[in-house]
Amino acid sequence: MSGQITSNVFRGSGVIAATAGGLNWVSTVVTASTLTAEAGNGYWIDTTSNTCTITLPSSAEVGDQIVFIDYARTWGTYKIIIDSNGLNYQGDPDTYTVEYDTDGETVSIVYADATKGWIPLNDDDVTDAPATPTTQKAIFAYGYTGSLVSISNLVNSSGVVATDVTGVGSARKYLSAATYGEDKAIFAYGDTGSASAVSNLVTNVGVVGTDVSGVGTARLSMMATGYGTDKAIFAYGDVAGTSFKNMSNLVTNVGVVGTDVTGVGTARSAGGATTYGGLAGGKALFGFGWTGSVRTSATNLVSNVGVVATDTSGVGTGRNGISAAPYGLDKGIFAYGYKTSGGTNVNTSNLISNTGVAGSDVSGVGTARSSAASAGYGADKAIFSYAGTSPGTTNLVNSSGVVAADVTGVGTARYGLGAAGYSVSA
Repeated sequence: MSGQITSNVFRGSGVIAATAGGLNWVSTVVTASTLTAEAGNGYWIDTTSNTCTITLPSSAEVGDQIVFIDYARTWGTYKIIIDSNGLNYQGDPDTYTVEYDTDGETVSIVYADATKGWIPLNDDDVTDAPATPTTQKAIFAYGYTGSLVSISNLVNSSGVVATDVTGVGSARKYLSAATYGEDKAIFAYGDTGSASAVSNLVTNVGVVGTDVSGVGTARLSMMATGYGTDKAIFAYGDVAGTSFKNMSNLVTNVGVVGTDVTGVGTARSAGGATTYGGLAGGKALFGFGWTGSVRTSATNLVSNVGVVATDTSGVGTGRNGISAAPYGLDKGIFAYGYKTSGGTNVNTSNLISNTGVAGSDVSGVGTARSSAASAGYGADKAIFSYAGTSPGTTNLVNSSGVVAADVTGVGTARYGLGAAGYSVSA
């Protein structure tokens, strides 16, 4: 073949190849752990559940192009590995390891020649990714006043707690709650007179639904939080204060509770849980709690696909009856609780960094107490409230993690209740 080759429409072999603007985009999203790529194709690579090793063609001609795109923005969690299959990659032989591990990355490679082999035309990440909506409002519900109740109290986007709303669902205490579906909440498990697995969904306007039959082992004093941008996880807990658990139950983005997942980490109850690292990262952390013999400050990280990690040695005073909530868009805070030394309630707090690292004790603000409830509100702030104070004393947390002095509470004083954020509309 003679003549000028333009945009590699014709290879040197005379076989028609796709131009850079006319790649064949493979319609099936790649979720497998391996892929054998072909020149002229574009691929959507979803690594939500696993790393993907991509094998390039064993032979290539000048101008051959392949594009890989991070379909689910998860390459930062599970990377892609490029096997150049005997050809060079940026001038290095196939023995070198080529990895891409940035969320939202696009890798477009073009074959140059035998010396340089495949060269990235671009390997950029998408910095202006759509932001996951943040919850603006919160809801406190259920608890114990001397008797079990099912009342609820809504919190507006300015952190103002409203008066009691007549309860729906089984009255109970020591239950847990989390945000799911980006703008809704779920209350589940708890003590109705005995350990229960019943759940109640909350709409994006704060209306509590009737009981949904429980799934998983009935238990109380669990920890719960959102994860993965739109799902939730309940974990740990105990049965009647004697049998401590480390199992977990995942909640889908439509509020369906899953069956028990074999536990990881120290079995315990009455700890706290929060998201961290930003909602787009979808990670979470469980921390603190009572093992039946020790009040611990150990933490367990949760990946953006709901996998709980082994214990991380704790920082700060071990305690139970502690509460936790997200703040500052990508961090979390644990506060209050009951410590072993002196057998007293405290108002100590511990900040969680945007990489899931727990900070040392911060001198407390507000009334020392345990078995309070907490939630994020106003996009980047948090609220702690109730715990038997009369009425339910509230402490707001600003976007920098600073806990404010007591605010006179509203509604029925009680403890052992749950709280979660809801609504992305202020």
